[in-house]
Amino acid sequence: MGDIIIETDQLILREFTKEDVLVWHNILSDKEGMQYYPKAFDMETNQFIGDCGITMQNIYGDDKLYPEIGYHLDKQFWCKGYTSEAAKACLHYGFENYNFEEVFAYQKWTNIPSRRVAEKIGMSFRMEYENEKNEKTSVYSIKREEYVV
Repeated sequence: MGDIIIETDQLILREFTKEDVLVWHNILSDKEGMQYYPKAFDMETNQFIGDCGITMQNIYGDDKLYPEIGYHLDKQFWCKGYTSEAAKACLHYGFENYNFEEVFAYQKWTNIPSRRVAEKIGMSFRMEYENEKNEKTSVYSIKREEYVV
């Protein structure tokens, strides 16, 4: 098992291990589960996404990178509050352990479940912009001074 990073009431967020690859492949290759992405992933992509955590992302299409909470969940666990719980824990971890002034979540504008998670963890809608990847992208964020534990 990978090193534990965060524990919540119901979840343990830990580093990935090579033993996780097949399980995450099943999640990321599922067409329904990845409906808000351009396509489902396959093993050839070598992209190991599907975690809940903070990564540095290009949010606005400029050259700057911003801290962004990303989350994916196996569909058999949807609608149980796990994504919101994990995202909230990552947001807390980010503000407590890094000097971030603002943390973001961005998604395809039709990804209502992801938008709801951002709202549940205290983020506010900031803007939408058109792009080739998502047609339109919605941007949510929370500033350090808005964050309430």
